[in-house]
Amino acid sequence: MRLSRIKKRRILRFLAIMGPGIITASVDQDAGGITTYSLAGAQFGYGLLWSLLFITIALGVVQEMGSRMGVVTGKGLAELIRERFGVRITVGVMVVLVLANLANTVSEFAGVAASLEIFGWSRYATVPLAALLVGWLVVKGTYRLVERIFLSASLFYAVYLVSAFLAGPNWPTVLRQTIRPTFHIERDYLTMFITLVGTTIAPWMQFYIQASIVDKGVRRQEYGYVKLDVWIGSIVASAVAFFIIVACGATLNANGVQIETAEQAAMAIEPFAGQYATLLFAVGLLNASIFSAAIVPLSTAYAVCEGLGWHTGINRTFREAPGFFSIYLSMVGAGALLILWPKAPLITIMYLSQTLNGILLPAVLVFMLLLINDRKIMGAQVNSPVYNLIAWGTAFLMVVLTLLLLVTSII
Repeated sequence: MRLSRIKKRRILRFLAIMGPGIITASVDQDAGGITTYSLAGAQFGYGLLWSLLFITIALGVVQEMGSRMGVVTGKGLAELIRERFGVRITVGVMVVLVLANLANTVSEFAGVAASLEIFGWSRYATVPLAALLVGWLVVKGTYRLVERIFLSASLFYAVYLVSAFLAGPNWPTVLRQTIRPTFHIERDYLTMFITLVGTTIAPWMQFYIQASIVDKGVRRQEYGYVKLDVWIGSIVASAVAFFIIVACGATLNANGVQIETAEQAAMAIEPFAGQYATLLFAVGLLNASIFSAAIVPLSTAYAVCEGLGWHTGINRTFREAPGFFSIYLSMVGAGALLILWPKAPLITIMYLSQTLNGILLPAVLVFMLLLINDRKIMGAQVNSPVYNLIAWGTAFLMVVLTLLLLVTSII
């Protein structure tokens, strides 16, 4: 009986602590991410599934480092960068981050527009409504309310599992391609590989998860629950990517159908997987787009305000943290307005925003690694040799892949 009570208490404690890891990894499956996974499946079939194992481990390690720094220091990543490396470097990082996040925010609203245009709804109505919704939610809501809504949105990603099974793939072939690595030094393949990593381990995520841990007020003794939350989120995020690639590989690649966007993928799989698969794919894209359109600008507001030493926090009022909410609303408004521009290159913005994430990732990882291995900051909670090997290896690999991409492009 006593053991049962302890288990129940631990489960309840985990349910109270969980959120930042699962939400951060779930938002990773945004409009740009779904587009990337759809393109990967349509262009290369199951040929890139093997990379998801590496990506899952790398994502879990990187997210764990950010959450550990948040719990131990009680400070966000941008604040630590400012204190450790100075204002000039921090401003430079913030400028690049804002530009990348703006492109990502535009990508999210492009997903809102595209998913509802499948059902004949005009973007000139749906995008402003979505912008108002996410703006109101963060400005007027509390951290607990916002987190619960975001966790509920995370459940909708299960629709991609159903879509994959409706596509009827050859599961032995899927399994074989998942465990057998294949690599090609070609421009399109390298671009897709970098983009897969960039959309799954995006720079903004590292700022958001650490800031949300601090905003939630998680204590050191609760860190075991945080770590579990992070790894569950990482595994689920990669599973979503897996099923999207399988769904598009089994239908589009197998039949030689070329696509350029996630909404095209949703419509194109109908002849092969049925109208329900198309509906689920589109609903998943809409959910991911609105969900991410709230989180990516929030990550930007956290990072910039931390870097400048301003107040942050969803629980604060607009009067208490005017800079925080002004930056958030500006990102939301700019992202929505760019989508309403009639000649906006949506495809280019959605795809290149993810590629830019992959190119910027090594710089963010280097800052994180220098900080988390500084005993003056982390004390005994510095990285283990295994974590350092994986994290430094990920940063090095992204640099090498980026250089290979540049070389193959020139040739």
